[in-house]
Amino acid sequence: MKFTVLTLFPEIPRSFFEASIMAKAVDKGIIAYDLVNIRDFALDNHKTCDDKPYGGGAGQLMMPEPLGRALDSVKASRKHVIYVTPSGKPFTQNKALELSRKDEIVLICGRYEGIDQRIIDEYVDEEISIGDYVMSSGEVAATVIIDAVYRLVDNVITKESLEEESYSGGLLEYPQYTHPKVYKGREVPEVLTCGNHELIRKWRLKKQIQKTLANRPDLIVQARLKGQLTSEAESMIEELAQMRYEKHLSRKDRKKLKNTALKSGE
Repeated sequence: MKFTVLTLFPEIPRSFFEASIMAKAVDKGIIAYDLVNIRDFALDNHKTCDDKPYGGGAGQLMMPEPLGRALDSVKASRKHVIYVTPSGKPFTQNKALELSRKDEIVLICGRYEGIDQRIIDEYVDEEISIGDYVMSSGEVAATVIIDAVYRLVDNVITKESLEEESYSGGLLEYPQYTHPKVYKGREVPEVLTCGNHELIRKWRLKKQIQKTLANRPDLIVQARLKGQLTSEAESMIEELAQMRYEKHLSRKDRKKLKNTALKSGE
Protein backbone atom coordinates (compact mmCIF):
# COMPACT_ATOMS: atom_id res chain seq x y z
CA MET A 1 0.00 0.00 0.00
CA LYS A 2 1.20 3.52 -0.76
CA PHE A 3 0.51 6.85 0.93
CA THR A 4 1.15 10.03 -1.04
CA VAL A 5 1.05 13.15 1.10
CA LEU A 6 0.78 16.64 -0.42
CA THR A 7 2.02 19.20 2.08
CA LEU A 8 3.69 22.57 2.60
CA PHE A 9 5.76 21.02 5.42
CA PRO A 10 7.00 17.54 4.39
CA GLU A 11 9.34 17.37 7.40
CA ILE A 12 6.34 16.83 9.69
CA PRO A 13 5.03 13.53 8.20
CA ARG A 14 8.55 12.38 7.23
CA SER A 15 9.53 11.69 10.83
CA PHE A 16 6.48 9.44 11.22
CA PHE A 17 7.39 7.30 8.21
CA GLU A 18 10.95 6.91 9.48
CA ALA A 19 10.15 5.63 12.98
CA SER A 20 8.84 2.59 14.87
CA ILE A 21 6.49 0.04 13.29
CA MET A 22 5.94 2.21 10.21
CA ALA A 23 9.68 2.23 9.45
CA LYS A 24 9.73 -1.58 9.67
CA ALA A 25 6.71 -1.85 7.36
CA VAL A 26 8.46 0.44 4.85
CA ASP A 27 11.68 -1.59 5.07
CA LYS A 28 9.75 -4.79 4.40
CA GLY A 29 8.05 -3.26 1.36
CA ILE A 30 4.56 -3.57 2.87
CA ILE A 31 4.10 0.21 2.95
CA ALA A 32 5.43 2.83 0.52
CA TYR A 33 5.16 6.60 0.73
CA ASP A 34 5.84 9.78 -1.20
CA LEU A 35 5.98 13.27 0.31
CA VAL A 36 5.20 16.00 -2.21
CA ASN A 37 6.09 19.59 -1.34
CA ILE A 38 3.35 21.82 -2.77
CA ARG A 39 5.74 24.79 -2.82
CA ASP A 40 7.73 23.06 -5.55
CA PHE A 41 4.78 23.72 -7.86
CA ALA A 42 4.31 27.42 -7.07
CA LEU A 43 4.23 29.81 -10.01
CA ASP A 44 6.55 32.54 -8.69
CA ASN A 45 10.07 32.83 -7.30
CA HIS A 46 8.74 33.40 -3.78
CA LYS A 47 7.00 29.98 -3.81
CA THR A 48 3.67 31.63 -2.97
CA CYS A 49 0.91 29.11 -2.20
CA ASP A 50 -1.70 31.22 -0.41
CA ASP A 51 -3.73 34.38 -0.95
CA LYS A 52 -6.67 36.31 0.52
CA PRO A 53 -10.12 34.71 0.03
CA TYR A 54 -12.63 36.27 -2.33
CA GLY A 55 -15.52 37.89 -0.47
CA GLY A 56 -13.32 38.98 2.42
CA GLY A 57 -12.70 37.35 5.75
CA ALA A 58 -9.78 36.65 8.02
CA GLY A 59 -6.75 34.58 7.11
CA GLN A 60 -5.28 33.21 3.90
CA LEU A 61 -6.41 30.40 1.60
CA MET A 62 -4.28 27.88 -0.27
CA MET A 63 -4.27 28.77 -3.98
CA PRO A 64 -5.56 26.22 -6.51
CA GLU A 65 -2.73 26.41 -9.09
CA PRO A 66 0.20 25.07 -7.02
CA LEU A 67 -1.94 22.42 -5.32
CA GLY A 68 -3.55 21.39 -8.60
CA ARG A 69 -0.16 21.02 -10.29
CA ALA A 70 1.07 18.95 -7.37
CA LEU A 71 -1.97 16.67 -7.65
CA ASP A 72 -1.46 16.31 -11.40
CA SER A 73 2.18 15.34 -10.82
CA VAL A 74 1.08 12.26 -8.81
CA LYS A 75 -1.73 11.41 -11.25
CA ALA A 76 -4.31 12.00 -8.53
CA SER A 77 -7.24 11.59 -10.93
CA ARG A 78 -6.49 7.84 -11.01
CA LYS A 79 -6.20 7.47 -7.24
CA HIS A 80 -8.27 7.86 -4.09
CA VAL A 81 -7.85 11.45 -2.88
CA ILE A 82 -8.65 12.56 0.68
CA TYR A 83 -8.76 16.13 1.94
CA VAL A 84 -8.33 16.26 5.71
CA THR A 85 -10.61 18.99 7.06
CA PRO A 86 -12.72 19.76 10.18
CA SER A 87 -15.75 20.03 7.88
CA GLY A 88 -15.38 16.47 6.58
CA LYS A 89 -17.16 13.28 7.59
CA PRO A 90 -16.05 11.76 10.93
CA PHE A 91 -13.13 9.34 10.77
CA THR A 92 -13.95 5.95 12.32
CA GLN A 93 -12.38 2.53 12.71
CA ASN A 94 -14.67 1.21 9.98
CA LYS A 95 -13.44 3.94 7.63
CA ALA A 96 -9.83 3.04 8.51
CA LEU A 97 -10.56 -0.59 7.62
CA GLU A 98 -12.15 0.45 4.33
CA LEU A 99 -9.17 2.61 3.40
CA SER A 100 -6.68 -0.13 4.33
CA ARG A 101 -7.96 -2.16 1.38
CA LYS A 102 -6.96 0.46 -1.20
CA ASP A 103 -3.71 0.27 -3.16
CA GLU A 104 -2.87 3.96 -2.83
CA ILE A 105 -4.24 6.96 -0.98
CA VAL A 106 -3.41 10.60 -1.72
CA LEU A 107 -3.85 12.95 1.24
CA ILE A 108 -4.05 16.73 0.94
CA CYS A 109 -2.82 18.59 4.03
CA GLY A 110 -4.53 21.93 4.41
CA ARG A 111 -3.11 25.04 6.06
CA TYR A 112 -4.33 28.53 6.89
CA GLU A 113 -8.09 28.77 6.23
CA GLY A 114 -8.09 25.67 4.03
CA ILE A 115 -7.99 25.13 0.28
CA ASP A 116 -9.85 26.55 -2.71
CA GLN A 117 -13.19 24.78 -3.22
CA ARG A 118 -12.38 24.17 -6.89
CA ILE A 119 -9.63 21.75 -5.88
CA ILE A 120 -12.17 19.81 -3.82
CA ASP A 121 -14.63 19.76 -6.71
CA GLU A 122 -11.99 18.71 -9.24
CA TYR A 123 -9.84 16.20 -7.37
CA VAL A 124 -11.15 15.13 -3.96
CA ASP A 125 -13.01 11.84 -3.48
CA GLU A 126 -13.85 12.39 0.17
CA GLU A 127 -13.34 14.92 2.95
CA ILE A 128 -12.49 13.44 6.36
CA SER A 129 -12.43 14.98 9.83
CA ILE A 130 -10.52 13.36 12.69
CA GLY A 131 -12.67 15.06 15.33
CA ASP A 132 -14.88 17.95 16.32
CA TYR A 133 -12.07 20.47 16.74
CA VAL A 134 -9.81 22.64 14.58
CA MET A 135 -6.05 22.22 14.18
CA SER A 136 -3.50 24.47 12.50
CA SER A 137 -1.70 21.46 10.99
CA GLY A 138 -3.27 19.35 8.28
CA GLU A 139 -0.08 17.28 8.41
CA VAL A 140 -0.74 16.08 11.95
CA ALA A 141 -4.35 15.23 11.08
CA ALA A 142 -3.27 13.34 7.96
CA THR A 143 -0.74 11.39 10.03
CA VAL A 144 -3.53 10.33 12.39
CA ILE A 145 -5.42 8.83 9.45
CA ILE A 146 -2.31 7.15 8.06
CA ASP A 147 -1.49 5.65 11.46
CA ALA A 148 -4.97 4.19 11.90
CA VAL A 149 -5.01 2.79 8.34
CA TYR A 150 -1.55 1.29 7.77
CA ARG A 151 -1.63 -0.89 10.90
CA LEU A 152 -4.68 -2.68 9.42
CA VAL A 153 -2.79 -3.66 6.27
CA ASP A 154 -1.93 -7.37 6.17
CA ASN A 155 1.35 -8.37 7.84
CA VAL A 156 1.97 -5.02 9.56
CA ILE A 157 0.56 -6.14 12.94
CA THR A 158 -0.54 -9.61 14.03
CA LYS A 159 -4.19 -10.48 13.55
CA GLU A 160 -4.52 -11.45 17.23
CA SER A 161 -3.44 -7.98 18.39
CA LEU A 162 -6.01 -6.29 16.16
CA GLU A 163 -8.87 -8.51 17.32
CA GLU A 164 -8.60 -7.41 20.97
CA GLU A 165 -8.37 -3.66 20.43
CA SER A 166 -10.92 -0.98 21.15
CA TYR A 167 -13.81 -0.88 18.63
CA SER A 168 -13.27 -4.53 17.69
CA GLY A 169 -16.60 -6.22 18.36
CA GLY A 170 -18.22 -2.88 19.17
CA LEU A 171 -16.62 -2.44 22.62
CA LEU A 172 -13.69 -0.54 24.10
CA GLU A 173 -10.60 -2.46 25.20
CA TYR A 174 -10.34 -3.96 28.70
CA PRO A 175 -7.72 -2.71 31.23
CA GLN A 176 -4.29 -4.36 30.97
CA TYR A 177 -1.48 -4.91 33.45
CA THR A 178 2.16 -6.00 33.46
CA HIS A 179 5.01 -6.35 36.01
CA PRO A 180 5.46 -5.45 38.79
CA LYS A 181 2.53 -7.13 40.54
CA VAL A 182 2.25 -4.23 43.02
CA TYR A 183 2.79 -0.61 41.98
CA LYS A 184 2.36 2.24 44.48
CA GLY A 185 0.11 0.02 46.57
CA ARG A 186 -2.07 -0.97 43.59
CA GLU A 187 -2.15 -4.69 42.87
CA VAL A 188 -2.82 -6.49 39.62
CA PRO A 189 -6.36 -7.97 39.78
CA GLU A 190 -6.13 -11.47 41.24
CA VAL A 191 -8.14 -13.03 38.42
CA LEU A 192 -5.33 -12.23 35.96
CA THR A 193 -2.84 -14.31 37.93
CA CYS A 194 -5.06 -17.32 38.65
CA GLY A 195 -4.29 -19.15 35.40
CA ASN A 196 -7.98 -19.83 34.66
CA HIS A 197 -8.39 -18.65 31.07
CA GLU A 198 -12.19 -18.83 31.14
CA LEU A 199 -12.41 -16.62 34.24
CA ILE A 200 -9.95 -14.20 32.66
CA ARG A 201 -12.02 -14.07 29.46
CA LYS A 202 -15.22 -13.30 31.39
CA TRP A 203 -13.48 -10.67 33.52
CA ARG A 204 -12.11 -8.95 30.43
CA LEU A 205 -15.50 -8.94 28.72
CA LYS A 206 -17.15 -7.46 31.80
CA LYS A 207 -14.48 -4.76 32.03
CA GLN A 208 -14.94 -3.97 28.32
CA ILE A 209 -18.64 -3.47 28.88
CA GLN A 210 -18.10 -1.37 32.01
CA LYS A 211 -15.63 0.91 30.25
CA THR A 212 -17.82 1.27 27.16
CA LEU A 213 -20.91 2.08 29.23
CA ALA A 214 -18.93 4.69 31.18
CA ASN A 215 -17.05 6.34 28.30
CA ARG A 216 -18.94 5.58 25.09
CA PRO A 217 -22.49 4.29 25.74
CA ASP A 218 -23.31 5.19 22.13
CA LEU A 219 -21.09 2.29 21.03
CA ILE A 220 -23.32 -0.15 22.91
CA VAL A 221 -26.32 1.15 20.96
CA GLN A 222 -24.45 0.80 17.66
CA ALA A 223 -23.20 -2.69 18.53
CA ARG A 224 -26.74 -3.81 19.30
CA LEU A 225 -28.06 -2.42 16.03
CA LYS A 226 -25.30 -4.29 14.16
CA GLY A 227 -25.88 -7.51 16.11
CA GLN A 228 -22.27 -7.52 17.39
CA LEU A 229 -23.02 -8.32 21.03
CA THR A 230 -23.23 -11.93 22.22
CA SER A 231 -25.97 -13.17 24.55
CA GLU A 232 -23.30 -13.31 27.27
CA ALA A 233 -22.45 -9.65 26.75
CA GLU A 234 -26.13 -8.68 26.80
CA SER A 235 -26.60 -10.54 30.09
CA MET A 236 -23.65 -8.69 31.60
CA ILE A 237 -25.07 -5.36 30.44
CA GLU A 238 -28.40 -6.13 32.10
CA GLU A 239 -26.62 -7.20 35.29
CA LEU A 240 -24.55 -4.02 35.39
CA ALA A 241 -27.62 -1.88 34.69
CA GLN A 242 -29.47 -3.56 37.56
CA MET A 243 -26.53 -3.01 39.92
CA ARG A 244 -26.39 0.65 38.95
CA TYR A 245 -30.14 1.00 39.48
CA GLU A 246 -29.97 -0.59 42.94
CA LYS A 247 -27.01 1.58 43.89
CA HIS A 248 -29.15 4.69 43.51
CA LEU A 249 -32.08 3.33 45.51
CA SER A 250 -32.64 4.34 49.11
CA ARG A 251 -31.88 1.81 51.84
CA LYS A 252 -35.62 1.24 52.32
CA ASP A 253 -36.22 0.65 48.61
CA ARG A 254 -33.28 -1.75 48.40
CA LYS A 255 -34.75 -3.78 51.24
CA LYS A 256 -38.12 -3.92 49.46
CA LEU A 257 -36.43 -5.05 46.25
CA LYS A 258 -34.54 -7.77 48.11
CA ASN A 259 -37.70 -9.04 49.81
CA THR A 260 -39.52 -9.10 46.46
CA ALA A 261 -36.70 -11.15 44.95
CA LEU A 262 -36.79 -13.61 47.85
CA LYS A 263 -40.58 -14.05 47.56
CA SER A 264 -40.39 -14.62 43.80
CA GLY A 265 -37.87 -17.39 44.44
CA GLU A 266 -40.17 -19.28 46.82
